[in-house]
Amino acid sequence: MKPVSHLFYQTKSRRPMLAEARGVYMWDVDGKRYLDGSSGAMVSNIGHSNPRVLDAMRRQMEKSTFGYRLHFETEPGEMLAAKVASLSPDGMEKVFFVSGGSEAVESAIKLARQYALTVGQGSRWKVISREPSYHGSTLGALALTGYDPLTRPFEPMMQAMPKIPAPRAYLDGLDMDDPATGLHYAAMLEAKIIEQGADSVLAFIHEPVGGASTGALVPPAGYMQAVRDICDRHGVLLIHDEVMSGGGRTGRFFAAEYWDVEPDIIAISKGFGAGYAPLGAMIAHDRLVDAVLGAGGFMHGHTYAGNPLACAAGLAVIEEIETGGLIGNAAAVGALLKSRLGDLMQRYDFIGDVRGKGLLLAFELVSDRRTMAPLPKAMNAFNELVDLAYEQGLIIYSRRSRCGNEGDHFLVCPPMTTTPAQVEEIMAMLTAALDRFAERVAPALARTA
Repeated sequence: MKPVSHLFYQTKSRRPMLAEARGVYMWDVDGKRYLDGSSGAMVSNIGHSNPRVLDAMRRQMEKSTFGYRLHFETEPGEMLAAKVASLSPDGMEKVFFVSGGSEAVESAIKLARQYALTVGQGSRWKVISREPSYHGSTLGALALTGYDPLTRPFEPMMQAMPKIPAPRAYLDGLDMDDPATGLHYAAMLEAKIIEQGADSVLAFIHEPVGGASTGALVPPAGYMQAVRDICDRHGVLLIHDEVMSGGGRTGRFFAAEYWDVEPDIIAISKGFGAGYAPLGAMIAHDRLVDAVLGAGGFMHGHTYAGNPLACAAGLAVIEEIETGGLIGNAAAVGALLKSRLGDLMQRYDFIGDVRGKGLLLAFELVSDRRTMAPLPKAMNAFNELVDLAYEQGLIIYSRRSRCGNEGDHFLVCPPMTTTPAQVEEIMAMLTAALDRFAERVAPALARTA
Protein backbone atom coordinates (compact mmCIF):
# COMPACT_ATOMS: atom_id res chain seq x y z
CA MET A 1 0.00 0.00 0.00
CA LYS A 2 1.22 3.47 -0.84
CA PRO A 3 2.04 5.82 2.01
CA VAL A 4 -0.38 8.67 2.64
CA SER A 5 0.32 11.66 0.41
CA HIS A 6 0.13 15.18 1.78
CA LEU A 7 -0.07 16.59 -1.72
CA PHE A 8 -3.36 17.36 -3.39
CA TYR A 9 -4.22 18.47 -6.89
CA GLN A 10 -7.43 17.95 -8.88
CA THR A 11 -8.64 14.59 -7.56
CA LYS A 12 -7.92 11.85 -5.05
CA SER A 13 -6.62 9.49 -7.74
CA ARG A 14 -3.03 8.33 -7.43
CA ARG A 15 -0.43 7.42 -10.02
CA PRO A 16 2.83 5.45 -9.74
CA MET A 17 5.93 7.12 -8.33
CA LEU A 18 8.20 8.44 -11.07
CA ALA A 19 11.75 7.07 -10.92
CA GLU A 20 13.42 8.30 -14.10
CA ALA A 21 12.70 9.97 -17.44
CA ARG A 22 14.90 10.01 -20.53
CA GLY A 23 14.02 10.98 -24.08
CA VAL A 24 10.41 10.02 -24.80
CA TYR A 25 10.31 7.40 -22.03
CA MET A 26 9.54 7.46 -18.31
CA TRP A 27 9.87 4.72 -15.69
CA ASP A 28 8.08 4.23 -12.39
CA VAL A 29 9.75 2.85 -9.26
CA ASP A 30 8.55 -0.66 -10.14
CA GLY A 31 10.41 -0.53 -13.45
CA LYS A 32 7.42 -0.15 -15.74
CA ARG A 33 8.20 1.95 -18.80
CA TYR A 34 5.83 4.54 -20.26
CA LEU A 35 6.04 6.37 -23.58
CA ASP A 36 5.24 10.03 -22.95
CA GLY A 37 2.76 10.40 -25.78
CA SER A 38 1.54 13.80 -24.59
CA SER A 39 4.86 15.35 -23.50
CA GLY A 40 3.30 15.69 -20.06
CA ALA A 41 0.79 18.48 -20.62
CA MET A 42 2.32 19.27 -24.03
CA VAL A 43 5.42 20.57 -22.24
CA SER A 44 8.42 18.26 -22.78
CA ASN A 45 9.06 19.35 -26.36
CA ILE A 46 12.67 18.12 -26.53
CA GLY A 47 12.19 15.02 -24.39
CA HIS A 48 13.35 14.34 -20.87
CA SER A 49 16.82 14.72 -19.31
CA ASN A 50 18.56 16.19 -22.32
CA PRO A 51 22.23 16.19 -21.24
CA ARG A 52 23.14 19.46 -22.98
CA VAL A 53 20.29 21.34 -21.32
CA LEU A 54 21.22 19.85 -17.94
CA ASP A 55 24.84 20.91 -18.46
CA ALA A 56 23.76 24.48 -19.26
CA MET A 57 21.69 24.54 -16.08
CA ARG A 58 24.58 23.21 -14.00
CA ARG A 59 26.89 25.89 -15.36
CA GLN A 60 24.39 28.59 -14.46
CA MET A 61 23.80 27.11 -10.98
CA GLU A 62 27.50 27.55 -10.27
CA LYS A 63 27.15 31.29 -11.03
CA SER A 64 23.75 32.26 -9.61
CA THR A 65 20.30 30.79 -9.29
CA PHE A 66 18.42 34.01 -8.60
CA GLY A 67 18.81 37.69 -9.30
CA TYR A 68 15.80 39.90 -8.69
CA ARG A 69 14.79 41.78 -11.82
CA LEU A 70 14.73 45.17 -10.05
CA HIS A 71 18.23 44.67 -8.71
CA PHE A 72 20.17 43.08 -11.59
CA GLU A 73 20.14 42.30 -15.26
CA THR A 74 21.32 38.76 -15.97
CA GLU A 75 23.19 37.40 -18.94
CA PRO A 76 20.82 34.42 -19.49
CA GLY A 77 17.81 36.72 -19.36
CA GLU A 78 19.26 39.17 -21.87
CA MET A 79 20.45 36.41 -24.19
CA LEU A 80 17.14 34.56 -24.12
CA ALA A 81 15.15 37.75 -24.69
CA ALA A 82 17.33 38.58 -27.70
CA LYS A 83 16.88 35.07 -29.08
CA VAL A 84 13.12 35.19 -28.66
CA ALA A 85 12.96 38.59 -30.32
CA SER A 86 14.90 37.21 -33.29
CA LEU A 87 12.33 34.42 -33.68
CA SER A 88 9.33 36.75 -33.38
CA PRO A 89 7.60 38.84 -36.06
CA ASP A 90 9.21 42.13 -37.07
CA GLY A 91 8.61 44.85 -34.53
CA MET A 92 7.96 42.42 -31.69
CA GLU A 93 11.26 42.80 -29.89
CA LYS A 94 10.14 43.29 -26.29
CA VAL A 95 9.99 40.23 -24.01
CA PHE A 96 8.56 39.92 -20.49
CA PHE A 97 9.44 36.67 -18.72
CA VAL A 98 7.04 34.75 -16.46
CA SER A 99 6.87 31.27 -14.94
CA GLY A 100 3.92 29.77 -16.80
CA GLY A 101 1.08 30.12 -19.28
CA SER A 102 -1.48 31.69 -16.97
CA GLU A 103 1.03 34.38 -16.01
CA ALA A 104 1.84 35.00 -19.68
CA VAL A 105 -1.83 35.52 -20.54
CA GLU A 106 -2.42 37.74 -17.48
CA SER A 107 0.58 39.82 -18.50
CA ALA A 108 -0.74 40.14 -22.06
CA ILE A 109 -4.15 41.48 -21.10
CA LYS A 110 -2.65 43.84 -18.50
CA LEU A 111 -0.22 45.25 -21.03
CA ALA A 112 -3.05 45.70 -23.51
CA ARG A 113 -5.13 47.57 -20.95
CA GLN A 114 -2.26 49.82 -19.86
CA TYR A 115 -1.50 50.61 -23.50
CA ALA A 116 -5.13 51.64 -24.06
CA LEU A 117 -4.98 53.95 -21.04
CA THR A 118 -1.69 55.42 -22.24
CA VAL A 119 -3.06 56.34 -25.69
CA GLY A 120 -6.28 57.82 -24.33
CA GLN A 121 -8.58 54.86 -24.99
CA GLY A 122 -9.59 54.13 -21.41
CA SER A 123 -13.05 52.99 -22.50
CA ARG A 124 -11.48 49.83 -23.95
CA TRP A 125 -11.37 46.97 -21.43
CA LYS A 126 -13.24 43.99 -22.87
CA VAL A 127 -11.21 41.07 -24.19
CA ILE A 128 -13.16 38.85 -26.56
CA SER A 129 -12.22 35.17 -26.56
CA ARG A 130 -13.67 31.95 -27.93
CA GLU A 131 -15.80 29.13 -26.61
CA PRO A 132 -14.57 26.54 -25.96
CA SER A 133 -11.14 27.79 -24.98
CA TYR A 134 -8.60 27.60 -22.20
CA HIS A 135 -6.25 30.47 -21.37
CA GLY A 136 -5.21 29.77 -17.79
CA SER A 137 -6.36 29.19 -14.23
CA THR A 138 -5.82 32.60 -12.62
CA LEU A 139 -8.95 34.72 -12.39
CA GLY A 140 -7.93 37.08 -15.19
CA ALA A 141 -7.03 34.26 -17.57
CA LEU A 142 -10.03 32.23 -16.43
CA ALA A 143 -12.33 35.10 -17.39
CA LEU A 144 -11.17 34.52 -20.97
CA THR A 145 -11.63 30.76 -20.75
CA GLY A 146 -14.68 29.01 -22.19
CA TYR A 147 -14.74 25.69 -20.34
CA ASP A 148 -17.71 25.37 -18.00
CA PRO A 149 -16.39 23.05 -15.24
CA LEU A 150 -13.40 25.35 -14.71
CA THR A 151 -15.17 28.70 -14.94
CA ARG A 152 -18.59 28.12 -13.38
CA PRO A 153 -17.50 27.89 -9.70
CA PHE A 154 -15.64 31.19 -9.91
CA GLU A 155 -18.05 33.32 -11.95
CA PRO A 156 -19.03 35.53 -8.96
CA MET A 157 -15.34 36.31 -8.40
CA MET A 158 -14.38 37.50 -11.85
CA GLN A 159 -15.40 39.75 -14.72
CA ALA A 160 -16.40 37.29 -17.42
CA MET A 161 -15.49 38.40 -20.93
CA PRO A 162 -17.48 38.21 -24.20
CA LYS A 163 -17.18 34.96 -26.17
CA ILE A 164 -17.63 33.88 -29.76
CA PRO A 165 -17.78 30.31 -31.08
CA ALA A 166 -14.49 28.60 -31.89
CA PRO A 167 -14.22 27.77 -35.62
CA ARG A 168 -15.10 24.08 -35.27
CA ALA A 169 -15.99 23.46 -38.89
CA TYR A 170 -15.88 19.68 -38.39
CA LEU A 171 -18.80 19.89 -35.94
CA ASP A 172 -20.79 22.34 -38.03
CA GLY A 173 -20.50 20.34 -41.24
CA LEU A 174 -18.51 23.04 -43.04
CA ASP A 175 -15.56 22.65 -45.39
CA MET A 176 -12.49 23.93 -43.55
CA ASP A 177 -10.59 24.29 -46.83
CA ASP A 178 -13.15 26.77 -48.19
CA PRO A 179 -12.20 30.41 -47.43
CA ALA A 180 -15.91 31.13 -47.02
CA THR A 181 -15.82 28.97 -43.89
CA GLY A 182 -13.06 31.06 -42.36
CA LEU A 183 -14.93 34.26 -43.19
CA HIS A 184 -18.09 32.79 -41.64
CA TYR A 185 -16.41 32.32 -38.26
CA ALA A 186 -14.41 35.55 -38.44
CA ALA A 187 -17.63 37.47 -39.06
CA MET A 188 -18.75 36.35 -35.61
CA LEU A 189 -15.87 38.34 -34.13
CA GLU A 190 -16.85 41.49 -35.98
CA ALA A 191 -20.48 41.06 -34.96
CA LYS A 192 -19.43 40.68 -31.32
CA ILE A 193 -17.23 43.79 -31.47
CA ILE A 194 -20.14 45.80 -32.86
CA GLU A 195 -22.57 44.31 -30.34
CA GLN A 196 -20.29 45.18 -27.43
CA GLY A 197 -19.39 48.60 -28.82
CA ALA A 198 -16.06 48.89 -30.61
CA ASP A 199 -14.85 51.62 -28.28
CA SER A 200 -15.17 49.18 -25.33
CA VAL A 201 -13.28 46.26 -26.91
CA LEU A 202 -9.61 46.09 -25.99
CA ALA A 203 -8.41 42.84 -27.58
CA PHE A 204 -9.23 39.49 -29.10
CA ILE A 205 -7.32 36.43 -27.84
CA HIS A 206 -7.20 33.01 -29.45
CA GLU A 207 -4.93 30.03 -30.04
CA PRO A 208 -3.71 29.78 -33.66
CA VAL A 209 -3.83 26.00 -33.26
CA GLY A 210 -6.05 24.88 -30.43
CA GLY A 211 -4.80 23.39 -27.20
CA ALA A 212 -6.52 21.27 -24.59
CA SER A 213 -10.04 22.71 -24.82
CA THR A 214 -10.48 22.27 -28.58
CA GLY A 215 -8.02 19.45 -29.15
CA ALA A 216 -5.50 20.74 -31.71
CA LEU A 217 -8.15 22.66 -33.65
CA VAL A 218 -6.76 24.04 -36.91
CA PRO A 219 -8.51 27.20 -38.19
CA PRO A 220 -10.33 27.04 -41.52
CA ALA A 221 -8.92 28.71 -44.60
CA GLY A 222 -9.17 32.48 -44.50
CA TYR A 223 -9.86 32.73 -40.78
CA MET A 224 -6.53 33.96 -39.46
CA GLN A 225 -6.10 36.84 -41.90
CA ALA A 226 -9.76 37.84 -41.62
CA VAL A 227 -9.42 38.07 -37.84
CA ARG A 228 -6.32 40.25 -38.20
CA ASP A 229 -8.15 42.54 -40.64
CA ILE A 230 -11.18 42.86 -38.36
CA CYS A 231 -9.02 43.75 -35.37
CA ASP A 232 -7.20 46.39 -37.42
CA ARG A 233 -10.48 47.83 -38.68
CA HIS A 234 -11.83 48.34 -35.18
CA GLY A 235 -8.61 49.26 -33.36
CA VAL A 236 -8.64 46.00 -31.39
CA LEU A 237 -5.38 44.40 -30.30
CA LEU A 238 -4.76 40.80 -31.41
CA ILE A 239 -3.28 38.42 -28.84
CA HIS A 240 -2.05 34.99 -29.87
CA ASP A 241 -2.05 32.43 -27.09
CA GLU A 242 0.80 30.17 -28.21
CA VAL A 243 1.34 28.71 -24.76
CA MET A 244 0.85 25.23 -26.18
CA SER A 245 1.41 25.71 -29.91
CA GLY A 246 4.59 27.80 -29.64
CA GLY A 247 8.15 26.57 -29.41
CA GLY A 248 8.16 24.48 -32.58
CA ARG A 249 5.65 21.77 -31.76
CA THR A 250 3.44 22.47 -34.78
CA GLY A 251 6.32 22.44 -37.26
CA ARG A 252 6.83 26.21 -36.98
CA PHE A 253 8.30 28.06 -34.01
CA PHE A 254 5.00 29.94 -33.75
CA ALA A 255 1.94 28.21 -35.19
CA ALA A 256 0.67 31.49 -36.66
CA GLU A 257 3.59 31.38 -39.12
CA TYR A 258 1.54 28.91 -41.18
CA TRP A 259 -0.78 31.79 -42.11
CA ASP A 260 1.73 34.69 -42.14
CA VAL A 261 -0.37 36.53 -39.58
CA GLU A 262 1.34 38.74 -37.01
CA PRO A 263 -0.34 39.58 -33.69
CA ASP A 264 0.29 42.51 -31.36
CA ILE A 265 1.09 40.30 -28.36
CA ILE A 266 2.11 36.64 -27.99
CA ALA A 267 1.89 34.48 -24.86
CA ILE A 268 4.21 31.46 -24.80
CA SER A 269 5.15 28.86 -22.17
CA LYS A 270 4.99 25.05 -21.78
CA GLY A 271 7.41 23.78 -24.46
CA PHE A 272 9.30 27.07 -24.29
CA GLY A 273 11.02 25.79 -21.15
CA ALA A 274 10.28 22.18 -22.15
CA GLY A 275 9.81 21.10 -18.53
CA TYR A 276 13.36 21.89 -17.44
CA ALA A 277 12.34 24.99 -15.46
CA PRO A 278 9.14 27.00 -14.98
CA LEU A 279 9.32 29.49 -17.84
CA GLY A 280 7.05 31.51 -20.08
CA ALA A 281 7.03 34.86 -21.80
CA MET A 282 4.88 37.64 -23.14
CA ILE A 283 6.26 39.03 -26.40
CA ALA A 284 4.89 42.42 -27.38
CA HIS A 285 5.19 44.87 -30.23
CA ASP A 286 7.61 47.69 -29.52
CA ARG A 287 4.97 50.39 -29.98
CA LEU A 288 2.93 49.00 -27.07
CA VAL A 289 5.84 48.62 -24.69
CA ASP A 290 7.47 51.92 -25.58
CA ALA A 291 4.21 53.76 -24.93
CA VAL A 292 3.58 52.07 -21.58
CA LEU A 293 7.13 52.47 -20.30
CA GLY A 294 7.21 56.06 -21.49
CA ALA A 295 4.05 56.81 -19.51
CA GLY A 296 5.52 55.68 -16.19
CA GLY A 297 6.05 51.94 -16.44
CA PHE A 298 4.30 48.58 -16.63
CA MET A 299 2.32 48.12 -13.42
CA HIS A 300 2.73 44.37 -13.24
CA GLY A 301 5.35 41.78 -12.29
CA HIS A 302 6.20 38.40 -10.81
CA THR A 303 8.93 37.56 -8.34
CA TYR A 304 10.57 34.90 -10.51
CA ALA A 305 10.40 36.87 -13.77
CA GLY A 306 13.62 36.37 -15.71
CA ASN A 307 15.04 33.87 -13.25
CA PRO A 308 18.59 33.24 -14.55
CA LEU A 309 18.43 29.47 -14.07
CA ALA A 310 15.11 29.24 -15.94
CA CYS A 311 16.43 31.51 -18.71
CA ALA A 312 19.61 29.44 -19.05
CA ALA A 313 17.43 26.38 -19.45
CA GLY A 314 15.20 28.11 -22.01
CA LEU A 315 18.17 29.26 -24.05
CA ALA A 316 19.59 25.73 -24.08
CA VAL A 317 16.19 24.33 -25.11
CA ILE A 318 16.00 26.64 -28.13
CA GLU A 319 19.58 25.77 -29.06
CA GLU A 320 18.69 22.07 -28.90
CA ILE A 321 15.63 22.67 -31.08
CA GLU A 322 17.69 24.51 -33.68
CA THR A 323 20.82 22.36 -33.77
CA GLY A 324 18.80 19.14 -33.69
CA GLY A 325 16.45 20.17 -36.50
CA LEU A 326 13.54 19.42 -34.19
CA ILE A 327 11.04 21.78 -35.83
CA GLY A 328 11.51 19.96 -39.12
CA ASN A 329 11.28 16.65 -37.31
CA ALA A 330 8.03 17.74 -35.65
CA ALA A 331 6.59 18.53 -39.08
CA ALA A 332 7.74 15.28 -40.72
CA VAL A 333 7.06 12.86 -37.87
CA GLY A 334 3.85 14.74 -37.09
CA ALA A 335 2.62 14.15 -40.65
CA LEU A 336 3.37 10.43 -40.24
CA LEU A 337 1.62 10.23 -36.88
CA LYS A 338 -1.41 12.15 -38.15
CA SER A 339 -1.69 9.78 -41.10
CA ARG A 340 -1.50 6.75 -38.81
CA LEU A 341 -4.14 8.26 -36.50
CA GLY A 342 -6.30 8.88 -39.55
CA ASP A 343 -6.03 5.20 -40.45
CA LEU A 344 -7.75 4.40 -37.14
CA MET A 345 -10.96 5.89 -38.49
CA GLN A 346 -11.25 2.86 -40.80
CA ARG A 347 -10.98 0.53 -37.80
CA TYR A 348 -13.14 2.36 -35.24
CA ASP A 349 -16.47 3.92 -36.20
CA PHE A 350 -16.45 5.98 -33.01
CA ILE A 351 -13.45 8.09 -34.09
CA GLY A 352 -15.08 11.11 -35.70
CA ASP A 353 -12.18 13.44 -36.40
CA VAL A 354 -8.37 13.58 -36.49
CA ARG A 355 -6.75 17.01 -36.57
CA GLY A 356 -3.73 19.14 -35.76
CA LYS A 357 -0.39 20.41 -37.06
CA GLY A 358 3.03 18.85 -36.56
CA LEU A 359 3.12 17.06 -33.22
CA LEU A 360 0.13 18.90 -31.80
CA LEU A 361 -2.47 16.30 -32.77
CA ALA A 362 -5.78 15.01 -31.49
CA PHE A 363 -8.62 12.68 -32.31
CA GLU A 364 -12.24 12.97 -31.18
CA LEU A 365 -14.71 10.22 -30.31
CA VAL A 366 -18.36 10.37 -31.37
CA SER A 367 -21.38 8.12 -31.23
CA ASP A 368 -22.42 8.97 -34.80
CA ARG A 369 -19.92 10.17 -37.39
CA ARG A 370 -22.71 11.51 -39.59
CA THR A 371 -24.17 13.85 -36.96
CA MET A 372 -20.99 14.14 -34.85
CA ALA A 373 -23.11 13.49 -31.76
CA PRO A 374 -20.84 12.83 -28.77
CA LEU A 375 -20.60 9.57 -26.88
CA PRO A 376 -22.94 9.33 -23.90
CA LYS A 377 -21.56 11.56 -21.17
CA ALA A 378 -21.97 8.84 -18.54
CA MET A 379 -19.55 6.64 -20.45
CA ASN A 380 -16.78 8.94 -19.22
CA ALA A 381 -14.72 8.05 -22.28
CA PHE A 382 -12.26 10.93 -21.84
CA ASN A 383 -11.00 9.31 -18.63
CA GLU A 384 -11.62 5.70 -19.60
CA LEU A 385 -9.42 5.64 -22.70
CA VAL A 386 -6.61 7.54 -20.96
CA ASP A 387 -6.54 4.88 -18.25
CA LEU A 388 -6.60 2.04 -20.77
CA ALA A 389 -3.68 3.61 -22.65
CA TYR A 390 -1.82 4.14 -19.38
CA GLU A 391 -2.17 0.43 -18.62
CA GLN A 392 -0.50 -0.25 -21.97
CA GLY A 393 2.35 2.10 -21.06
CA LEU A 394 1.20 5.03 -23.21
CA ILE A 395 0.47 8.48 -21.81
CA ILE A 396 -2.10 10.58 -23.70
CA TYR A 397 -4.07 13.67 -22.67
CA SER A 398 -7.83 14.17 -22.77
CA ARG A 399 -10.50 16.80 -22.35
CA ARG A 400 -14.24 17.12 -22.87
CA SER A 401 -14.63 18.70 -26.30
CA ARG A 402 -17.99 20.48 -25.87
CA CYS A 403 -17.06 23.30 -23.46
CA GLY A 404 -16.15 20.74 -20.82
CA ASN A 405 -19.68 19.38 -20.52
CA GLU A 406 -19.56 16.39 -22.86
CA GLY A 407 -17.65 15.00 -25.82
CA ASP A 408 -14.24 13.38 -25.71
CA HIS A 409 -11.01 14.26 -27.47
CA PHE A 410 -7.47 12.99 -26.92
CA LEU A 411 -4.23 14.79 -27.60
CA VAL A 412 -1.36 12.70 -28.95
CA CYS A 413 1.65 15.01 -28.73
CA PRO A 414 4.92 13.19 -28.10
CA PRO A 415 8.20 15.12 -27.88
CA MET A 416 9.66 16.72 -30.99
CA THR A 417 12.49 14.17 -30.81
CA THR A 418 10.09 11.31 -31.62
CA THR A 419 11.24 8.93 -34.36
CA PRO A 420 9.15 7.01 -36.94
CA ALA A 421 9.87 3.82 -34.99
CA GLN A 422 8.46 5.41 -31.86
CA VAL A 423 5.36 6.45 -33.80
CA GLU A 424 4.77 2.75 -34.42
CA GLU A 425 5.21 2.06 -30.69
CA ILE A 426 2.60 4.72 -29.95
CA MET A 427 0.20 3.25 -32.49
CA ALA A 428 0.60 -0.30 -31.18
CA MET A 429 -0.21 0.72 -27.61
CA LEU A 430 -2.99 3.09 -28.65
CA THR A 431 -4.60 0.45 -30.84
CA ALA A 432 -4.49 -2.07 -27.99
CA ALA A 433 -6.20 0.48 -25.72
CA LEU A 434 -8.79 1.32 -28.37
CA ASP A 435 -9.54 -2.36 -28.91
CA ARG A 436 -10.31 -2.73 -25.22
CA PHE A 437 -12.34 0.47 -25.28
CA ALA A 438 -14.30 -0.78 -28.31
CA GLU A 439 -15.36 -3.86 -26.36
CA ARG A 440 -16.94 -1.59 -23.77
CA VAL A 441 -18.37 1.07 -26.06
CA ALA A 442 -20.27 -1.23 -28.46
CA PRO A 443 -22.95 -2.36 -25.96
CA ALA A 444 -23.43 1.20 -24.73
CA LEU A 445 -23.91 2.53 -28.26
CA ALA A 446 -26.31 -0.29 -29.04
CA ARG A 447 -28.46 0.76 -26.06
CA THR A 448 -28.58 4.39 -27.23
CA ALA A 449 -29.25 3.59 -30.89
